Amino acid sequence: MQIDDLFNILHNALESKNNGKKISLKDMAAVLGISMRTYQDWKLGRAKPQAAIAVMKMLGKLDDEEVIRAVRKINKLED
Repeated sequence: MQIDDLFNILHNALESKNNGKKISLKDMAAVLGISMRTYQDWKLGRAKPQAAIAVMKMLGKLDDEEVIRAVRKINKLED
């Protein structure tokens, strides 16, 4: 899987969760706390943040319930 595939899958999943309403690159970048250009580069595969690949590989080694538990813990850190 390429990094742009990863970001496109996640972006599309978030739009789907949002009842199909489009989410702009600018809005998603703001949510992530990064520049729009950086997010655009990730989505287009022009930049490849190695941490994102490592995180996804780690999550891929967990069972479904463990993934949910880990993501919820991460989300609580953001609050």
